[in-house]
Amino acid sequence: MKNIKTKVLTTAVIACLLCGCEMTQTNNEQISSHSTSSFRKAQLSKDFIKGADISTLIEMEQAGFVYRNENGEAEDCLKILRDNGINYIRIRLWNDPKDLNGNVYGAGNNDLLTDLELARRAKKLGMKVLLDFHYSDFWTDPGKQFKPKAWENLSFDELNDAIYKYSKDVMTAFKEAGLTPEMVQIGNEVNSGILWPDGKSWGGDGHEFDRLSQLLKSAIKGVKEIAGDNSKIMLHLAKGPDNGAFKWWFDEITKRNVDFDVIGMSMYTWWDGPISALSDNIKWVKKQYGKEVMVVEGSYPYTLESEDSLAQDIDAEGVKKSGYEASVNGQYQYLKDLMENVDKAGGTGFFYWEAAWKTAPGISWASPAGMEYIKCGADCQQGNARENQALFDKTGRVLPSIKVFNN
Repeated sequence: MKNIKTKVLTTAVIACLLCGCEMTQTNNEQISSHSTSSFRKAQLSKDFIKGADISTLIEMEQAGFVYRNENGEAEDCLKILRDNGINYIRIRLWNDPKDLNGNVYGAGNNDLLTDLELARRAKKLGMKVLLDFHYSDFWTDPGKQFKPKAWENLSFDELNDAIYKYSKDVMTAFKEAGLTPEMVQIGNEVNSGILWPDGKSWGGDGHEFDRLSQLLKSAIKGVKEIAGDNSKIMLHLAKGPDNGAFKWWFDEITKRNVDFDVIGMSMYTWWDGPISALSDNIKWVKKQYGKEVMVVEGSYPYTLESEDSLAQDIDAEGVKKSGYEASVNGQYQYLKDLMENVDKAGGTGFFYWEAAWKTAPGISWASPAGMEYIKCGADCQQGNARENQALFDKTGRVLPSIKVFNN
């Protein structure tokens, strides 16, 4: 995920003054006035992956949030997604997402047992699974890659052994449960590396990529010893349209013979750039490295309205920059354009981030314990800055924009 940034309340006020109240009315009108037949599926290749990250689903359900199908009937969220064309799920994995006193970090609390349950439910519905190793106890992205608490004092050789054994143990648990993931992500948005400072990709002695490559190889070895060719290996960077970032990173990784199958990209238009630049980069990356390429994170808001005290990740200026309105129709049109362009560029799939993450009692991107772990400053606030980017409205009803996936 893109680095989650907390925002002061004034940001939300400014956004509301600019377009919030008017936009809210428009959104409500669009939700009520559009029939699902107004939203047609994107024109995609037959085998194009249509995925969704559902990492917070169990925590949402435990908080009492009820998901509803297009008729307003309560139904299993995964079944709603599956029935609307989603054929793959993505789940993040944190080593130990709680502090030494047992206080959970929040945002899904995605430990091994949680992820096994999510995978079991998805596979029972015929969906495939992408497992996203963060190799941390909480969020990782280009701005932070904290070691798991249990690995903080390990030497580099010990760290290599730990990431190998952990990867192998996790995959063993999935295999023994009959839930081997079809795809495995080795780290999350690893532009800056993993397991800082040992695996950081810049700012060191010139041997940064030597160390990072060794850690990646150790993790991949652990996965492959259990899954063999049954799990494709993905390496994932943020800023999908940034050709320079991908060339720099993958040139260094490939010259060190790291073995992988898929290049993953994040794509948040208001931060990263236009769809046209993403398409150009997908074409270049695929030709240059000969790997499968897909967008493994992306989303768009159906409203600018916030359901809690935390301002949204995207404001009116971000919407203007993106070129799509913050509405159900805007969300639909953005996703249609994005997926069709990814497909035409040679990309093999798209994962929505996060499809089912809404607001409910106790739901937050981080608990106080989680904020302490990632050394979040005093300006951090609890809440969800992305509930307006889900595929469900605040009543739990699935949005008609989801029909863009439906084949």
